[in-house]
Amino acid sequence: MRDSKYIKVGGRKSPLSILQIKEVLSYFPSVVYELITIDSYGDKNKQISLMNKIAPDFFTRELDTLLLNDEADIIIHSAKDLPYPLPQGIKLLALFEAFDKTDSLVSRGNLTLAQLPPGSKVGTSSPTRKAELGKIRPDVTVISIRGTIEERIQQVDEGKIDALIVASCALKRLGLTNRTAEVLPFRTHPLQGNLAVTAKSGRIDLQELFESHDIRKKYGQVTLVGFGPGNPDLLTIAGDKALSDADVIFHDDLLDRDFLNKYPAIKIYVGKRFGNHNYNQNEINELIYEAAISGKSVVRLKGGDPMIFAHGREEIDFLQSRYVTVRVIPGISAAIALSAYTHIPLTHRGIASSVAFITGHSIDNLQVPDADTLVYYMGGNNYTAITTAAIEKGLPEHTPVALVHNISLPDQKIFYSTLGRLAKEQIKYPTPVVIIIGKVVAFESNIPIPKVLITGSSKDEYTHLGEITHTPLIKIDKNKDNAALISSIENIKNTDWIIFTSRYGVQYFFETFKEMHKDIRTLNHVKIASVGKVTSSVLAGFSITTDFESTTESAEGIIRFFKDQSISNKNILLPRSDKGLKYLSDELTDLGNQVFDIPVYYNTQNEKTTVQDLSVYDKIVFSSPSGVDAFMDIYKEIPSDIEIITKGKTTASALSKSIK
Repeated sequence: MRDSKYIKVGGRKSPLSILQIKEVLSYFPSVVYELITIDSYGDKNKQISLMNKIAPDFFTRELDTLLLNDEADIIIHSAKDLPYPLPQGIKLLALFEAFDKTDSLVSRGNLTLAQLPPGSKVGTSSPTRKAELGKIRPDVTVISIRGTIEERIQQVDEGKIDALIVASCALKRLGLTNRTAEVLPFRTHPLQGNLAVTAKSGRIDLQELFESHDIRKKYGQVTLVGFGPGNPDLLTIAGDKALSDADVIFHDDLLDRDFLNKYPAIKIYVGKRFGNHNYNQNEINELIYEAAISGKSVVRLKGGDPMIFAHGREEIDFLQSRYVTVRVIPGISAAIALSAYTHIPLTHRGIASSVAFITGHSIDNLQVPDADTLVYYMGGNNYTAITTAAIEKGLPEHTPVALVHNISLPDQKIFYSTLGRLAKEQIKYPTPVVIIIGKVVAFESNIPIPKVLITGSSKDEYTHLGEITHTPLIKIDKNKDNAALISSIENIKNTDWIIFTSRYGVQYFFETFKEMHKDIRTLNHVKIASVGKVTSSVLAGFSITTDFESTTESAEGIIRFFKDQSISNKNILLPRSDKGLKYLSDELTDLGNQVFDIPVYYNTQNEKTTVQDLSVYDKIVFSSPSGVDAFMDIYKEIPSDIEIITKGKTTASALSKSIK
C-alpha cells in the first residue's frame, strides 16, 4: 500500500482553489503534501462564455489527466465543477460539507438588488443565476463575465459592470465578505459550496483516509420501486421489502391507496394524472433529493416499471449527479400485465415476432414503429390520432385493437375494435387505458379479420382488405424479340402518346428501351397516359410523370379523357398484354388516331396455381378479365356467398358475363 501520509495534491492555480485545497487538508494535519497547480482548459479560455453549452469537464479535464498519469494522488475541486458521470478511472473519495450555499451581490456603492437602477449591468457566469435574476429584476442587463473572483470584482470597481453575483462561500474563503451588498434569495446549484476529493480508481488507502469527512455517509438511499399496474398482488417481494424499510414513500396514483397503510413510512402523493399534476417532475426530484440528503431511506414508488415511461432515468441522473445512491426494483409493466390479464399475446409464432411500447400521451410527433404488435401507454385521450397515424403508416383498417382500462384490477374493462372504426369514432373511453394494436388481438377479439383470396399477379395494393392469400391464376411472360416494339422505339420521334394499361406494360417497355441503349430524353416530346395510380407509381420509378392518370382504373377513363380533350390525329403507342381488349384501341382509332397496339407480354393461365377451398374466404379479388377466365376454368362458377371485388370496369364486365 502506498504511503497515504505523503500525497501529491492537484488543483487549479486560482487563489480560491488554493484556499479550498488548504481548507480540505486542514482536517488532516498529519498529512504531508506536495501541491501541484495547473490552469485547466476553462481557465485558459476565459473568452468562452459559461452561458453557452460547455463540455462537462471544462474545468477538470487536465486535472483528471494528472490522476490517470499518476502525477497526482488526489485532486481537490469545487464539487459543482465535476462532470457527471465522472470519467472512467476516476473516483470520488469524499464530498465535504458546504458551510454556505447562498449567492451574494457585490455592487458599486453597496446597492442592493432592489436599489439598482433599471438597465444596470449585472455580471454572472451562470445560466441558473441569470434565470433567478430575471424573476426578480427583469429590467436589468445580464453581462456574461469570466475570470477569478478578484478579477470579476475588479470589473465592478472599474465601472465595467454595476454589480456581480457570486457564491457567498467564495467571498468568505477569500476574506472578501466586506464586499457583500446583499445575500440573495436565489435557488443555487445543489453542490454550491461543497468541496470534493477525487482520485484514481483503486486507491483504497486514500479512500480510507478521506471517508471520515465524506458527508455522503449521512445520506439515505433512494430506491425506485415498480408497483405494477395497480393490483397489489403483483408487487414483487423485493419491492415489498423496500417499502417496509422506507422512511419516506413518494407514490404515484395507486388505485388501492389503503394498501400503503401497512407500511410505517411517511407517504407523500406526487401523482401526475392527465391534466392534474400536484408537482412537476423537477419538484418531485427536489423533494426526493432533500429527503435523501437528510438521511432518510426513500422509496420512489411508481406504477408499472420505473424504467418504462416513468421518468426513471431522469430521477436516477438527478440524484446520482448529486452523489445520492440509487437502486431500482423492477415492476410489472402495463403491457406485460395486459397480456396476462387479457390472454392477448404480445408475440406469437408465425404472427408477431416484434413488439413496441410507445407513449401516446401527446399527439405531437406520434410514432408508429415497424413492429408486429404496438402497445400505446397513456393514449386514452388520443386514440383517434393514434389509430389515424397507424393507418397513414400503412396498417390495414381492419387491424384489430383492444383498449384495456384498469389492467389487473377487479373493474378491468376491455373494449375491442379496429383501426378503421376507432379512427372515426368519437366515443369517450375511460382512462387510464392501454391500447394494443396488431393481429395478436384477434386471439381474444370477437371481430374477425376477413380472409381474402387475391387472384391477380400482385397483392400489394390489397393488403388492407384483410388476411391475404395470394394465388395468382395467371402468369406474365415477356414478349421477347419484339420486332414491333423495337421498331416503335426506334421511331419514337413520331410518337405523340404512350398509353400504359398495366405495370407490366411499363416494365417490359422500359426493359426493351434500356436494352436498346436509348436515352430517356428521347421521350421528352411524348405525352404519357396511365390507367391508374399503381401503373403511375411504376412509371415514377423510371422518373416518368404522367400527363394523365385515369381515376377509374379502367380503359373507360382513358377513352373519356381523349374524347373530352378532342384528341385526334395522333400517333399512339399502346404497349400491353396480348389479351388486351380491342375496345380501347378501337375507340381511340375511331377518334381519328393511329394506334400501334403492341403486345409486350403474354398473359397465360398459371398451371401451378394451388386450388383453394373457397368456403374459408370472405372476399375474392379479380384484377383482370383473364383472371376471371382462369378462375372459371378452375372453379367453374363464381361463389354467390362471397364478396367479389373487381379492378376496373373491364374486369367487372368480364365477371358479369361469367355470372350470367
